Amino acid sequence: MFSMEASLAPPAATRPVFFERALLPHRSLPPRGFHMLMAVLFVISLGGSVLFLTIGAWPVCGFFGLDVAAIYVAFRVSYRSARRRETLRLAGDEFTVERVSIRGDRRIWRFQPFWLRVVLDQPNEHTTRLSIVSHGKSLVIGDFLPPPARPELAQSLKDALARWRASFSPANPD
Repeated sequence: MFSMEASLAPPAATRPVFFERALLPHRSLPPRGFHMLMAVLFVISLGGSVLFLTIGAWPVCGFFGLDVAAIYVAFRVSYRSARRRETLRLAGDEFTVERVSIRGDRRIWRFQPFWLRVVLDQPNEHTTRLSIVSHGKSLVIGDFLPPPARPELAQSLKDALARWRASFSPANPD
């Protein structure tokens, strides 16, 4: 069953978890590296400002501060978007996708795993789109992940769903 309703209740915590994966946006510069980069840019900007101040071009000093401020704001916006996350969970007889936005808004979609399909669209080698489909409706997942990570996630989901479905099939009489 596919539910597009937003839910505030946590996913079934009492059921055994068969598969769970937290998806987080990748950030190539950790916070410590960001602070070091900003310190280096500040020192370079300060040195340039002092140089232009000594030769009498004092209006240029303000522009040195503006470029550092612009870089700082750009990185803060990037780090803010890193708060976004998705949690995929297969527990009991339910597959849930929990999505947390950059503002902290939480939405949960619930699926019946027997009818769930994992679809990976690859129009070319550099773009992919991963979605889960059930009863004619689809939900795109992991759209913030880099394209090379999506096929691996798709395969992991397909394997988990196959193992889950196999656990419900009757044992072979061989």
